[in-house]
Amino acid sequence: MIIQENTVVSLNYTLKNHITGELIEQTTTENPMVFLFGVGGLIPEFESNLQGKKTGETFEFAIQSDRAYGQQDPNQIAMIPVDVFLDESGKFDAEFFKVGAIVPMSDSEGNHLRGIVLDVEPEFVRMDFNHPLAGIDLHFSGEILELREATEEEISHGHVHGPGGHHH
Repeated sequence: MIIQENTVVSLNYTLKNHITGELIEQTTTENPMVFLFGVGGLIPEFESNLQGKKTGETFEFAIQSDRAYGQQDPNQIAMIPVDVFLDESGKFDAEFFKVGAIVPMSDSEGNHLRGIVLDVEPEFVRMDFNHPLAGIDLHFSGEILELREATEEEISHGHVHGPGGHHH
């Protein structure tokens, strides 16, 4: 079997910054990445580099930031009034809102966002809503652990069910 549309793929990978070599993320055999190939949930170039591979094959490739998560967009940096973050008693949790903290939020349309705290001022919190990997050239290496055909239910739902996947 090879990786093609509607294949459930289980793999291990190491993701590094292609320029600096800094480790960004790494899976383990006990906790591999498991996904349904070809449904558009991953970076397209990531999938195209895996297409046609078999169980046991290794891979290594780089993806430029423009073809991954894009460049840093200065319009994604926002000054948010501190009072938005006050708790029920009207207090601001300075321990939670430290520089570098990732804060889950939602926009006016209910979309979930993650903002990185860049600076905390008396009246505002400056946050970056760019994807954390925006502006970074990615380098993937790894091994295909297991392949199987997706079930009809997985195909209709667009994601993996069962071990390593989504559970309803």
